[in-house]
Amino acid sequence: MRLDKFLKLARLIKRRTVAQEMIELGAVRLNGRECKPSSEVRENDIIETAYINRVLKVKVLCADEAMLKRPKTISWEQIEERPVKPDEKPF
Repeated sequence: MRLDKFLKLARLIKRRTVAQEMIELGAVRLNGRECKPSSEVRENDIIETAYINRVLKVKVLCADEAMLKRPKTISWEQIEERPVKPDEKPF
């Protein structure tokens, strides 16, 4: 599944267009590397997302689109969450 679509369906980012913009700005990393919105997400991948004041690191548990559309599917597991100061670079 595409990274931008996964972020939206997993409810890590509210809109797919916002996910695409964040990925293009470098605020999202897949397995420690910068990536494109079309990058393929698979189970056990690690996604790091830099929000305004924190960085969230998660492990992908389910990357199946049909399963993610079900309301109670657990698609990721939080590995780490750390605060980021406004003047600090997240990565």
